[in-house]
Amino acid sequence: MFNKVLVAEDLDTINLSMVQALKDLNVNEIHYAKYCDEAYLKIKRALHDKTPYDLLISDLSFKTDHRESQLNSGDELIEAAKKAQPDLKTIVFSIEDKSFKIKSLFNTLGINAYVCKGRNSIPELKKAVQRIYDNDEKTISTELSHALRDNSLYEIEAFDIALLKSLSKGLTIEDISLEFKDSGAFPSSYSSLEKRINKLKIYFKANNKVHLIALAKDFGLV
Repeated sequence: MFNKVLVAEDLDTINLSMVQALKDLNVNEIHYAKYCDEAYLKIKRALHDKTPYDLLISDLSFKTDHRESQLNSGDELIEAAKKAQPDLKTIVFSIEDKSFKIKSLFNTLGINAYVCKGRNSIPELKKAVQRIYDNDEKTISTELSHALRDNSLYEIEAFDIALLKSLSKGLTIEDISLEFKDSGAFPSSYSSLEKRINKLKIYFKANNKVHLIALAKDFGLV
């Protein structure tokens, strides 16, 4: 079984349940963090001490408070953690059940498992941990397994999500074009971006850009 696991979760009651589940699986060392920045620092410190974590289990949403933070969501934490430690196994444990969001987490962040919080979530979490350890097998909660089987979801690419996120910030196509050129994203020309947005409007059956962003938010893409 995994020797060292980090749990990123801001609710104490859920933290305790997850820690107990990991103890039941005979995980030797279990740490937890209530903030994404705190979790990331633990990962960096463990790497520095040459005692890295084997597995990160993280929620997606964290309540904001008076503390200033660099990482504000589980998505951002996992992305940063993977850059620091590419071989780190990751499980998302969240109430989010949008198919597009789940597919994006597997495709763009390379998570190993997704477990939806619910009545049977702790047994599902234990099962996911065991499967990853035994076979390095990607897994998802039983009730959400359709998300990985739905081939139509492959039409939405990481580029489309980045474009939708930029639109949701209120940026114009001209602004996005400059932003993408600076970051090396492709395509980045005005006409290419406009065509992509029109394609997304057709795909989501959106009447305009505002409607498109609203639908993207409903699907958990932005």
